[in-house]
Amino acid sequence: MNATTFDMERGIARCRVFLSLIAILALYVDPTEPTLTRWLPLTGGAFTVNRYWATVLVAHLIYSLSLFFLTLRSRVPVGRLAMVATCGDVLFAAAVALVTEGATSPFYSFFAFAVLTVGLRSGLRAALLVTGLSVALYMILIVTAAPSNQVFYILMRAAYIAITGYLVGYLGQERLNQEARIRQLEGLAQRELIARSLHDGYAQALAGINLRLETCRELVRRNLHDEALAELTDLQTGVNREHDELRTYIRSLVDLSVSPATRAREEATRVSVRVNFDGSAMYVEHVLLIMLEGLRNVRRHAGARSAAISARDRDNALQLTIDDDGVGFADGAPPPWSMVSRVAECGGQLVLGSDGAPGGHVIIQLPEG
Repeated sequence: MNATTFDMERGIARCRVFLSLIAILALYVDPTEPTLTRWLPLTGGAFTVNRYWATVLVAHLIYSLSLFFLTLRSRVPVGRLAMVATCGDVLFAAAVALVTEGATSPFYSFFAFAVLTVGLRSGLRAALLVTGLSVALYMILIVTAAPSNQVFYILMRAAYIAITGYLVGYLGQERLNQEARIRQLEGLAQRELIARSLHDGYAQALAGINLRLETCRELVRRNLHDEALAELTDLQTGVNREHDELRTYIRSLVDLSVSPATRAREEATRVSVRVNFDGSAMYVEHVLLIMLEGLRNVRRHAGARSAAISARDRDNALQLTIDDDGVGFADGAPPPWSMVSRVAECGGQLVLGSDGAPGGHVIIQLPEG
């Protein structure tokens, strides 16, 4: 069972304790006499403590406190605890009805509580089962213990228990149905998000790796072994980096990877985008993916407060720049290989800016599309 189920059961247990305390106070000040006196010597009246109702209510209070303390221990099987609580609620409701039945008896609250809690937990079918059991027990008490001239009058209260049980069970079932729909929609949204991330990120990264491996094959075919080795070394570094990011992403799916401070730092980066170019749909999509990859690099690695991305046509080519005020690139560091592979696929060039300004600066030249 999840934490939400434990929290709900703990809340029910807390309400049960409150019901028990209020019932004791209500019976103490209740001025009416109990009705089911055919075989029990019940007495009552204002500020009168009868040993029968006092015994039942004190036992209910002990029962309520025991369940509450059990809910504080997460090791207790909450399903079994809920079943025990349901049976106990119904039996105590019948016992309270036996010793307090009258015009102002609080017994109805105990039956309603039993039906309400099972309806919230399990829905309509379980609520109707508990309602039927509660009505049956109440009717047995009335038939066997009520004065013969009041049996029919008192039996009408069983109808109110049945009505309450149906309404509560129906509403509880609707709550469960709505929660199921919400979980289904959340699952669909999460799957769509994961699919989009894999397609736009890691699938494209694999495509870039494939492209660079083809380059290595061509270098080996031409006997340019030193260049092939350098390319493979750089490729291995990029694969390791991408592998680390993939592990981070997988752990983020279960909220284990990115700390709140890291999320806040990423969200703090303000980005300005200025784009004005045209081309075929495939070309535009590829350029946008290059910009997206650049933005992700800034967000994940730059630690920048601000960044600017621009793309404009210039001298029969497209110039794309990505600037930020973050940590920048170390001297001699290679450019991000994931961006390099995308740029190479378009037949373009990528260089790191070296104008002395702080932060990272990437300049990309792409042929017109």
